[in-house]
This record gives sequence, C-alpha cells and structure tokens, in this order.
Amino acid sequence: MQSLVCRTPGDIAVEERGRPAPLSPGWALVETAYAGICGTDYHIYEGKHPFLNYPRVIGHELSGIVADPNASDVLRKGDRVVINPYLACGRCGACRKGRPNCCEAIEVLGVHRDGGMCEQIAVPEGNLIPAGSLSLRDAAMVEFLAIGAHAVRRAGSGQGSALVVGVGPIGLGVAIFARIAGFDVTLADASAGRIEQAEAVLGVNGGILVGDAEAAARVRGVSPGGFDVVFDATGNARSMMAGFQHVAHGGTYVLVSVVKDDITFSDPEFHKREMSLIASRNATAVDFEHVIASIAAGLVPLDRLATHETTLQDAAEDLPRWATQKEGLIKALIRIGAPAA
Repeated sequence: MQSLVCRTPGDIAVEERGRPAPLSPGWALVETAYAGICGTDYHIYEGKHPFLNYPRVIGHELSGIVADPNASDVLRKGDRVVINPYLACGRCGACRKGRPNCCEAIEVLGVHRDGGMCEQIAVPEGNLIPAGSLSLRDAAMVEFLAIGAHAVRRAGSGQGSALVVGVGPIGLGVAIFARIAGFDVTLADASAGRIEQAEAVLGVNGGILVGDAEAAARVRGVSPGGFDVVFDATGNARSMMAGFQHVAHGGTYVLVSVVKDDITFSDPEFHKREMSLIASRNATAVDFEHVIASIAAGLVPLDRLATHETTLQDAAEDLPRWATQKEGLIKALIRIGAPAA
C-alpha cells in the first residue's frame, strides 16, 4: 500500500509498504480517509523530534472507515471513525486511574510506531470513536482539537478570564474550547500576523503582542490583576517561564506545550499567589467525544481552521514546503482514501 514515510530528517517520500499483518484479537482494520498534518509531523521532517526512530510512517490526526471489524461486538464494516492515536498499556498506574493519555508505556501512532498517512492501518478497537454526523474531513480534525479540549478540562471551572499564549493550531483549539467552557478569552502571541489570523477565526479582537520587554505591561493593561487561567501553547521555554507572572492570585497555569528545557520560576511569587500549576498531555476518549459533539452543534469554526489540502501522492512535496511557508496556514489535511469533495 502507499505510505508517506519520513526516511531521515529532510527526506520524505511515498513508498510501497506491506499492508497490516493479520489482526490480533481486539484490533480492527481501518481504511484511512484523511490525515491532518501536525506540528509533530513537521518536527519529524525537520529532525527536531526527541523520541523517534527513522524511518517512520507519520500521521496521527486521522479519520477512516472500518474495513474489517475483526468480530467486534461494537464495530461494523463501513463505520466512519475518528482514530485516537494514543495506544496505552492498560496496566500501569495511570491507566488504572483512567488516565491512559499519560500511560507510562504510551505509544503514539506516527511517533513511537508507524502512523496513519497510509491507505490502511490496524488499531485497537477501543481507540476507534464513532464519527457521528461529521464528514471524514472534519473527523480528521478532532484529534488536534481534543488536545485543547483536554487542556481546558484540566483547568477546571469554566468561569473567569483566560489568557491563551501561542495561537497556532493547538492554541486555537484551547481558545475555542475555553470559550465553549465559559471563559472570557484573550489571545496572545509573539506574531502580530498569527494574532490577526486567530482573531479572524474566532471573531474577536484585542489580542496581545508578547515576546519582548514590554509584553508584561501590555498584559497588565488588559487584566491588571492577572488572568484566572493562563494556557501556554507556544512550545517555547522563555514564554512558559514568563507566563507565571500573568496568573492572578488564586489562579491556574496550564502548560499545554512541552519542551526539553528546564522550566524555572520565582517560588515567592508562585506561593504568594497560591497558584495551581498543571501539565496537560494528549487527550482521552471523553475529550474526543466532547469535540465531536461541539462540532456537531456548530460551535467550532472548522472551515476557517482547514486552510490547506493535498493528496497522499502530493504530500511528499507539500509537507516540506508548508514546514517553512506558514503564511495563511492553520491546518493542512491529506486526502487519502476519501473521494474528492
């Protein structure tokens, strides 16, 4: 079958790969319909991902159609599904607590094992979520939005003010679901262009330009006492450390992005605010279902998020170009097994 393979950093191509092996009990075969291109995929191409062995079939933002339910009592051939790409062990402490998103032995499709930018993929039955009324294109955007939905759920009560720092695709997802949860949302980014684009997507104004020496003063100008919740989705250690000063007394700081660096902060400032510091990792089935229901209810501006589309054959040229040419790009999708619209 045709598969998009990142052979080494900077070398990506469509290759013929063998179809999935005979299914193990509890696994199903899915014909991939669409795959979203994530920042992780660009990082893999650029050689910036710390947990990956090459070559790798990439792709973890996936929708598809069940081709072989493998005697499942739940799935039927032809079912349209969203693929949850986080394969958990089911045995570790996190899994036993109902938190498979931070499983001690987690394997993410397209990172720790081959992913879904290919014609067919075998997936555990429990990782397939009914797509409901969603189109196959829209279903492929559920996973990246679920990251934001999970971060918002980690923040707790949807009351008060929220600052979202970093308004790339993940930050946009955070902002969308923070608004759905009831927060009064303010956007911030180091790029005026990204702020303008995010404001257009969300239909808001008043984004804050950050990333320089005057940023803290501009944030205080919008909310002098700080924000009840601050989300950082930048993937930038300096931004993550600066975010502590934007949290109100009694507030919460949610780190959505992850970096390899150490993160430091002023302990007196942290304690005097009695701040809660929360990490957010991946997403769970609950988050996927919340995203699907929110899209079906018309609460997510998907047509403004899906800015680029290509085919599996053309992706070997388009993905490297989009890794550097970001103008106007929010979410790019690869059409694999779905008919052209």
